[in-house]
Amino acid sequence: MLKNFINQFASPKTYLKRCDKYFIFVFSAGLIFLAVGWIWGIFYSPTDVQQGDVYRIIYLHVPTSIYAQLIYWIMAFWAMIHLVWRVRLAAYLIKAAAYIGLLSTFLALFSGSIWGIPTWGTWWQWDARITSTLILFLMYLGLITLHNSFNNFDKSDRLMSILVIVGTINLPIIKKSVDWWSTLHQPASITLTKSPSIDITMFIPLMISIIAFGFLYISMGFLMSKIIILTREKNKTWIDQYV
Repeated sequence: MLKNFINQFASPKTYLKRCDKYFIFVFSAGLIFLAVGWIWGIFYSPTDVQQGDVYRIIYLHVPTSIYAQLIYWIMAFWAMIHLVWRVRLAAYLIKAAAYIGLLSTFLALFSGSIWGIPTWGTWWQWDARITSTLILFLMYLGLITLHNSFNNFDKSDRLMSILVIVGTINLPIIKKSVDWWSTLHQPASITLTKSPSIDITMFIPLMISIIAFGFLYISMGFLMSKIIILTREKNKTWIDQYV
């Protein structure tokens, strides 16, 4: 059973069929959750005592910040699979995820800058959390650019996998930066070890928004990986049958 599962996972053809089968359900779930989370959070959550209504950008900023880091961890997992078992589908998924991670990190930086104008009085500070997140954005961009610069895809896949694993060193820095250094950025409002520090009426729509972005990013990953697979496997006989 394990061997069959690995063989199916390693098959781009099987993966594409599953993407086609589940895409509409995942994408629809993302839209529904996003509508519920944002309508609740923007129109029905109470006004924050200190920040007023500007805090409502949290429903964009927090989900994108979380997934900016989580997507990179997922890429590192796939990088290990590619390096150890030479599963080429894992390399395709790494590159697809890099595009999604780049978008999520950009949205996190962009929404954070908008939030910073009324709260900090400036749109940018070389704050430890912000700077390390900017480095993450450049890492995503660098991985995509480097991979596209190679003509030998096998070598570029392997190099990308190695660099992804090396780049994980930045993730703990992003996570712990607000604890290690005195920064303008506030500590995390949501942790696995403590109760949330925000009101429950704000917390619930935030969690719904986080789930929504998860579904939407997965559906985007389906589309992006499909494009990459069709491009890389275009000379294979099964592509004609699939198309």
